[in-house]
This record gives sequence, structure tokens and C-alpha cells, in this order.
Amino acid sequence: MEETVIETTAPAIVSEAENVIEAVSSGTVDSTVLKSFSDALIAYLPTVVTAIIIYIVGKIIAKILLHIIDKAMGRSRMDETAQGFLRSLIGIVFTAFVIVITLSTLGIPMTSIVTTIGAAGVAVALALQNSLSNVAGGFLILMNKPFVKGDFISTNGNEGTVEDISILSTKLLTVDNKVIYIPNSMISGNTLINYSREDKRRVDLKFSIAYEEDHREAIKVISGVIAEHKLILTQDAPFVRVSDLSASSVDITVRVWTKTSDYWTVYFDLIEQVKTAFDQNGIEIPYSKLDVDIKEHTSKAV
Repeated sequence: MEETVIETTAPAIVSEAENVIEAVSSGTVDSTVLKSFSDALIAYLPTVVTAIIIYIVGKIIAKILLHIIDKAMGRSRMDETAQGFLRSLIGIVFTAFVIVITLSTLGIPMTSIVTTIGAAGVAVALALQNSLSNVAGGFLILMNKPFVKGDFISTNGNEGTVEDISILSTKLLTVDNKVIYIPNSMISGNTLINYSREDKRRVDLKFSIAYEEDHREAIKVISGVIAEHKLILTQDAPFVRVSDLSASSVDITVRVWTKTSDYWTVYFDLIEQVKTAFDQNGIEIPYSKLDVDIKEHTSKAV
């Protein structure tokens, strides 16, 4: 008696399933059709079990490799922002690789897998154009490095400290403890200000005095306050000059340099200390006033 050999590939089990469906639709289901399908299914089960094992082992190996790469990036000089972005990208690549190997083990031809992935890729690309532009924006941020984790930036009307850069968006933490997620495409394609890139920043302030006051004395008082402040950099000469003669005041512009980390401390200190010094020296700071003259009219009796 000739022994029947059943193929244990995906097309074989699919073909048997199609035969069962066709028999059911035509009402010609018999034991022969069902036996052929059951034999093909039993023969295919070891392949399914093997594919499951390969998938599980592949995920474990991918996790181990990702952990090793993560440690290697941690020992390198790569900033934390780039590390997080690459970690996410490599994880996606590893997962896709394991899935392709698993499908190939199940007997699905590689050409079919590649064709399906290509067609799915086109469909996903059309459906997720904005998301793909955000991914591209993430790559531009990673390559150009306009900012890194911990920098204080301003973009698209938002300001905050960079907490994280993912594949699709950048996470900012504002000064009032709000979290903002900005799409990477909006950051890479718009103007961005990085306040933390340089080691020092210039503090620009303007103080106004009344026209009756001596502007030379006011400049002297302001310069004294600046000279006593320990956080103001002495290697860069401060600028204190009259900059404008406005409608109701003489305006004095002040420019001093300090470390970026001390910017806001110096900014508010100068405002408070100059106000105190003006009060101590009797220098008036103008404010809006309204003078009302009341005239009495004497009526004459006729």
C-alpha cells in the first residue's frame, strides 16, 4: 500500500482549509475531506510549535541584545536624548526581525512576506503621513542636536526644559510644572531658541527715572549695585547708559553677563536691589499721574 506524504508547509494547510470551505459551500463534505484537513493540521502543528518557540527565544535574545546596546551607549559620550531615541528605534527593528523569522518558519515564502510588508508599508505611509514626518523630524533633531535633555528651549510659543525625545514627539516640562508634548516635525521645521547651549547669558534690563532726577547719579547708583553682586561676571564690562528720553521718564538700559544657570537670580536681584538703592538715594521712579486743576468761577448778580 502506497503511503501518502503530507507537506508540512503553510501553503499545504491553507490548501486543505480551502478544500474544506469549498466542500462546505457546495454541500459535499465527506470524511475524506475532513481527514485530509485533520492530517494536514496534525502534521503542521510541530511547525507551529517550533515557530512559537523561535518567537519567544527571539524576543529574549532581542531583549538581551538591546540591554547590551543600552549599556554600551551608557558608557559612550552619547547624550541621553540620543540614547532614548536609538533605544526605541532598535527595539522596533529587533521586533520586526523576529516576526519575519517566525513567519518564515511557519512556511510562508519570504517573497510573500516582503511583498506584504511592502504593501503594508505603503498603506501605513499614506495613512500616517504626519507620524512619518514626526519620525523624520526626530532623526533631524538627533543628527543636528539643536538641544539635548536638560536644555531649556523655546519653540512654537512653548518654553520648557527638555525631558525626553521619543520617535514622534519631544517632551517639555514648563516652569510651572506642566508637561508639553510637541510633535518633532513642528520643532525641526520651526524656529527654536536654546537658552542653555552657551555657558553664559546677558541680562538686559531697563530702569526709568523722573526728568527731575540726575541721570548721572542714577547711573552711579546702578553701577554700585552691579559691582557688589557676586554672580555678575567681571570679565565682561557692564553696560549702563541712558537709552531713551520717553514721554514721562529718562530710561537707562542695563546689560550684564552671568552664567546661564544664574540668569534668573541675577535678573530678579537687580530689579529688587536697584529699587532699594533708588529709594535710599532719593531717586524717584516715575509713575502715571494725573494733575487736576480746579478753578472757581464767581457769578455776578445782574
